[in-house]
Amino acid sequence: MSKGPPTLRLDRLLANLGYGSRREVQRLVWNGLVTLDDETLEDSDQRIAVTPDLSSRMFVDDEPLDPPPGFALMLHKPLGVTCSHKEAGPLVYKLLPERWRRREPAISTVGRLDKDTSGLLLMTDDGALLHKIISPKSHVSKRYDVTLDRPLRGDEERIFASGELMLDGEDKPLLPAPMEVLSPTRAFVTLTEGRYHQVRRMFAAVGNHVTALHRDRVGGLSLPDDLPAGEYRILGEAEIALVLAAR
Repeated sequence: MSKGPPTLRLDRLLANLGYGSRREVQRLVWNGLVTLDDETLEDSDQRIAVTPDLSSRMFVDDEPLDPPPGFALMLHKPLGVTCSHKEAGPLVYKLLPERWRRREPAISTVGRLDKDTSGLLLMTDDGALLHKIISPKSHVSKRYDVTLDRPLRGDEERIFASGELMLDGEDKPLLPAPMEVLSPTRAFVTLTEGRYHQVRRMFAAVGNHVTALHRDRVGGLSLPDDLPAGEYRILGEAEIALVLAAR
């Protein structure tokens, strides 16, 4: 017999989603501010089935419930923002609703984009999904739009695809990285591994310098043209599947 959806006490569910302490959440319930399927919930101890559609059925103070645990989002990371909780300066987590920073389990970035790289960043509170995407065994591809300081010399595509390029200070060659030339100073490069500053170091190895770097695709999921820098979008199951579909 198949298992039903997991359940949580209402006060625990809302506290885990960052709505406040258990006591603060109880006050929300006692004040009639929590509804499910248009019915006001009066018992903070009652257990709630945590289903994927819960955000469309439960409201807190007339606002749809935040995504329940086990969700993922795509963020259009702007330049100058760091994928960290602690570093100085603008942080990606501050681009999300303040309440989300109190969620349990916590939201984490799926890998990182450095401060000077923009584009598609995945974030999730699902540890199993995070590790599946970043695992070397998954071979999830990541495509970068690269702008260069100097024109391409012509042999970069062959070198990057060879699986023989060694980066300075390393003792293992890079995996093949397909490259598509867009102009003399611009190209797409697709990676299936994530070494430190890999794209920048690859072009440095062939005598060039990256002046702009933007990730526009992870697996089969592309950054939408209508998602502005600094904004995010919750992913549905089909979009999450796209991340893992294209290797």
